[in-house]
Amino acid sequence: MTPSTLWGDDSAHQVTCIACGETLDRDDAREYDKHGDRWDREEKQFEYLCKPCHRACCHQNRDGLEAMLVAADAGQTTRKTFLRQFCELAAEDAEIK
Repeated sequence: MTPSTLWGDDSAHQVTCIACGETLDRDDAREYDKHGDRWDREEKQFEYLCKPCHRACCHQNRDGLEAMLVAADAGQTTRKTFLRQFCELAAEDAEIK
């Protein structure tokens, strides 16, 4: 079986880059999994990045980052409140380690 048979062939679909908003063919995009486990595909929907935005991303380990963003209300509150909450969580995390 080929990967497209296992995971569904979505190569003809258009996707939108979550970073810049560009609409592009799925074949020209990179999968982004906010949970950091792009290989576990069961019942998962991926977001996508265009190749230039994917190259611009930091590819360092991000263990716990998504949980911290959610806990800091990313996208749900004002920028000032988010940044304050994120900094507080990051400081707490640094103290624990």
